[in-house]
Amino acid sequence: MRAVNIPDWFVWIALGLALLQALALVPIARRLREPDSAVRSKARLDLLGTGSSLMLFCGLLLSLLVAESWFWLALVGFALMTVVYAVKGVHLLRARRRPAA
Repeated sequence: MRAVNIPDWFVWIALGLALLQALALVPIARRLREPDSAVRSKARLDLLGTGSSLMLFCGLLLSLLVAESWFWLALVGFALMTVVYAVKGVHLLRARRRPAA
């Protein structure tokens, strides 16, 4: 028995968001096969970001639906997303500081 009474519509919304994240893996997998190393590097970061958000959604869903605590999976996904966005931010700042040729 769950301690918190979560409405069923919230579970369906979270499941839909997790499905959208899983579908986002398809174009990322295509970019991983590109010959350009810069495109592959960005695709790896996007793959890690999408995988971590998928972990976040699945951790939230499992912690809501299962009696056991799966919230640690959501925390790991959130921590990975934080690292990915920090790295993307550093890349963006480096690109802005470079002088245009």
